[in-house]
Amino acid sequence: MANVLQLLDSFNQGGTEWQTVQLTRLLHESGKHRLFLASLSNEGPLRAEVERISFQDVPSFPLQNFYDANTMKQLSRLASLMRKNKIDLVHAHDFYTNIFGMAAAKLARVRARITSRRETEGIRSSAKRWLERRAFNTANAIVANAEAIRTQLIAEGLPPQKVVTIYNGVNVAHVTARADVQRDELLRSFNLPNNRHFVTIVANMRHVMKDQATFLRAAKLTRAAVPDSSFILAGEGEEMPGLRQLAAELGLSDAAFFIGRSNRIADLLSISDVCVLSSKGVEGFSNSILEYMAAGRPVVATDIGGAREAVVDRETGYIIKPEDFETMAMRLISLLSEPETGWGMGEQGRKRVLEHFSCEAQLRRVEELYERLLK
Repeated sequence: MANVLQLLDSFNQGGTEWQTVQLTRLLHESGKHRLFLASLSNEGPLRAEVERISFQDVPSFPLQNFYDANTMKQLSRLASLMRKNKIDLVHAHDFYTNIFGMAAAKLARVRARITSRRETEGIRSSAKRWLERRAFNTANAIVANAEAIRTQLIAEGLPPQKVVTIYNGVNVAHVTARADVQRDELLRSFNLPNNRHFVTIVANMRHVMKDQATFLRAAKLTRAAVPDSSFILAGEGEEMPGLRQLAAELGLSDAAFFIGRSNRIADLLSISDVCVLSSKGVEGFSNSILEYMAAGRPVVATDIGGAREAVVDRETGYIIKPEDFETMAMRLISLLSEPETGWGMGEQGRKRVLEHFSCEAQLRRVEELYERLLK
């Protein structure tokens, strides 16, 4: 039985963090490897999730940057932890853990090393890209969570045989609606009005790349054509005040509902008629899209990252150009006006998730990679 270390940045409620915690749970339940977990920061709501798995004491290695004495201290601590626990494989999951984790793994002479790339277009400085490239060179494998990302990495000069696509997995049970709760009861619990059609977007508001502004502009046009439509924005972050102001300017004060971060994703999606991804910049393989589809909801998504690999255009939803709020509105109006079309797309989406993007498929591909590297 090999000793495997999962290394993540923090326990915040982001897509990468959630996927890392979910994979840790799946590997723990599988029992094929002796599992260890470490982070750069021990803070965040997902800490409770790993404690439920049985990881009560997760060592952390806080960094301010890569260029100070503290970095060398933390690097030495992590390498010592790897040696002490005789780690055979290190799996890093994002930019910072790629660099920090591969440096420590090299010091500790860990024989199998995995990095990850979860976004397409680069937004980092040339110095950070240089550091990331060094981490990729040190790794035995690089996991991309979409073929679009794998293609980009190969275009950047990385060996094709080194880059492996492993799609995000979605826990279908996590987004399956409860049969014992009525819709009107759920609406009251979210402080939402009854007798409305709801279009939902689940995305943090910490940067403009998720582009909820386009969603709101599409909402204005949609509401003009479908007066009983309303719009749910689930997420939190510093962009929220500006988005609230934009909603008011667009005349959506009584139709756009900012509900903050929600842990009740199954309940939220069960009251939604259509779901949206409006990203315009860096995006990998969206967890939200998979959750929408697993819940049986039609999806309108911008053509970013791996969206096309999840959503089959005109079969499980629609793919549109980024920032094209007019086409987004046209698709939303169509789905709200012809609900049977939306139901059919939602059912096809759920089937697609079960076939291609389940937790079981994700676990199988990860364990196959581990076995290959540990031979």
